[in-house]
Amino acid sequence: MASDLLLLPGLICDERLWRDVIAGLDARSIVADLRQDDSIGAMAQRARAAAPARFALAGLSMGGYVAFEIMRQAPERVTHLALLDTSARADDDARKETRRKGIEMVGQGKFIGVSRGLLGSLVAPQHMGTPVAGDVQAMSERVGQAAYIRQQVAIMNRVDSRPTLGDIQVPTLVGVGESDKLTPPELAEEMAAGIAGAELVRFPDSAHLPTMENPSAVVEAMKAWLAR
Repeated sequence: MASDLLLLPGLICDERLWRDVIAGLDARSIVADLRQDDSIGAMAQRARAAAPARFALAGLSMGGYVAFEIMRQAPERVTHLALLDTSARADDDARKETRRKGIEMVGQGKFIGVSRGLLGSLVAPQHMGTPVAGDVQAMSERVGQAAYIRQQVAIMNRVDSRPTLGDIQVPTLVGVGESDKLTPPELAEEMAAGIAGAELVRFPDSAHLPTMENPSAVVEAMKAWLAR
């Protein structure tokens, strides 16, 4: 099993996103700080600087976008790749406009972390009103308004990673929550089809944040992945 693991959080997420997965894995884990930069390239550089010389790499949602960039910047440093609840595609014009409107609302003093509407997209219906939902809300408040704006700017300006999927040569896990509406299973299927030897796993009882909603299923998949 790989001994060093670099973990990349998603939008308005911090170390809590990976806490329960880290507890279940026998690996030295580093959670990258993706709150400081407003480009995916800069996030990737900062994450690499905090990592050992060689590492297994896992990213969820926005973290997946950063993982793709690390694979472009320094593929020789990555032993394994896990892409969870993410997409290889760039934002289309409609999605970019939605992000711009979100940034405008924050600029008007309307940042409340995760709204109830967004929370319903992040976690499966059965997790609404549970401690997991409370942890998601608290996590977003810790990350805060300024980092949220930087991250949205980075996400909307990311490149399309589909043309470079075929360049990935390390053992790859593609995972997705069965109920994920933000990056649905068909996007995971697209990534897995483009990466030679990639394993596709669907996590039950999960939407967009399976590392928090069903960490035992994620741990099981990641243990098998790291043993490849």
